[in-house]
Amino acid sequence: MGKVGLSALLCGVLAPGSLGVVEGVASGFGAGRTGAGGSAVPLHPVQSSAEQIQAKAAFAEAAAGAWAPVFFDAGTGDWTEKWFLDGEVGSVDTTKNKGMQLTAGPRFGNDAHHMVLWTRDSFEGDLKIEFDYTRLDFENRAVNILFIQATGSGKGPYETDIAKWSHLRRVPAMRTYFNHMNTYHISYAAFPNVGKDRQAYIRGRRYMPTLPGLGGTDFTPDYFPPEELFAPGVRHHFTVIKRGRDLYMKVESPELVYYCHLINQDLPPVTEGRIGLRHMYTRSALYRNFGISQLVGTE
Repeated sequence: MGKVGLSALLCGVLAPGSLGVVEGVASGFGAGRTGAGGSAVPLHPVQSSAEQIQAKAAFAEAAAGAWAPVFFDAGTGDWTEKWFLDGEVGSVDTTKNKGMQLTAGPRFGNDAHHMVLWTRDSFEGDLKIEFDYTRLDFENRAVNILFIQATGSGKGPYETDIAKWSHLRRVPAMRTYFNHMNTYHISYAAFPNVGKDRQAYIRGRRYMPTLPGLGGTDFTPDYFPPEELFAPGVRHHFTVIKRGRDLYMKVESPELVYYCHLINQDLPPVTEGRIGLRHMYTRSALYRNFGISQLVGTE
């Protein structure tokens, strides 16, 4: 294996090149979420402009410093040279659309139709991840996930090097990942699988194999971007920064720029591992210019 050595969250929506506020943007917890002691949490509480401005400032501070490129894939060559795939139904195609097209299987509810694309290399320390994302589906269910620095739990067959138990992920059921991996997770262009609420959301997690299921793994709050973000057929540029214990994200589209600052207050930090792109069943997107840089000269 190659090696190239997040419960408060602030997130904002700003017009490109400005500190203005996009009116009507809501942020907060989704249906079914609970607070301390199991109390119900308000649905979609409104953000303040101060939170939005703070998120942008936090991102700018995190982005400062010297970043050395350690990985790049334009998405137009042989994808198997730099990536490997979990799942036997989903597909990766670099022969059309001038990018790397990820297409999960068509059967909603069938775990075999999920897919995860992993980097062959593993990455240490503080990272900046950039890529262009164009949504190709028109679904209002299921999620896309960016995994950051994934390793196995180290217990039983789930070795630290996740490549050594790829055979256990031929059916890439979600439970196999959150029960047996240490990794950060960001859901994006994500929709609930059930219920009447079809609002897209962004959610952060830190998988904890020592905990039962996903309980206690999520960063709060969830975020609900405006409809313009993640619109099908529109190229979006992602910049995700993992620096120290914190995780930051900036998503740029022709219509707006969306900032997030995720703070990990009480879960163990993740420090190394592979980068992964997960598409649940029915989801499809085009990825271009996938790059990873490492922070240097901080000592």
